Amino acid sequence: MRTRPLYDIAAVLARVGVGVVFMAHGWQKIEAGVTATSGSFDDLGVPLPTAAAVYSAFVELLGGAALIAGLGLPITGALLFVDMVGAFVFVHAAEGLFLVDGTTVENGFELVLVLGMASLLFAAGGGGRLTVDQWIIRKRLARPEDDEGEEDAKSFVESLRQA
Repeated sequence: MRTRPLYDIAAVLARVGVGVVFMAHGWQKIEAGVTATSGSFDDLGVPLPTAAAVYSAFVELLGGAALIAGLGLPITGALLFVDMVGAFVFVHAAEGLFLVDGTTVENGFELVLVLGMASLLFAAGGGGRLTVDQWIIRKRLARPEDDEGEEDAKSFVESLRQA
């Protein structure tokens, strides 16, 4: 069995860092309220601003927590990636790269780009072996009395190890 402890530690740190940022932004939207957030989204030209406000607030808050835990990373990462694509397309792309240029706030896309790419990475590659997902898989493999699907689980774990 090949181990990659440095990768696993880096993955945990990355998940925690990205997850905290997402949770903070989700909480900020919830604290402001759906009405205020959807009003801001409407002012920015975001289509279906109320639905977008609810989606982004809860995906960012709950998705950030799931990233930290390493829970459902393919789905969590994909949902957060879609959230950042929306932020990029509807809000930040036309503002240029930089959030702040010198002393001027530009509202550029650098943050949503980095968060979106990190989310895509977690969706495609997982978050290392120190995740709730991996704990569930290992727990499932440890139950010899329940061998239904055991070979599928073993081959899945082996494919993760070789990735």
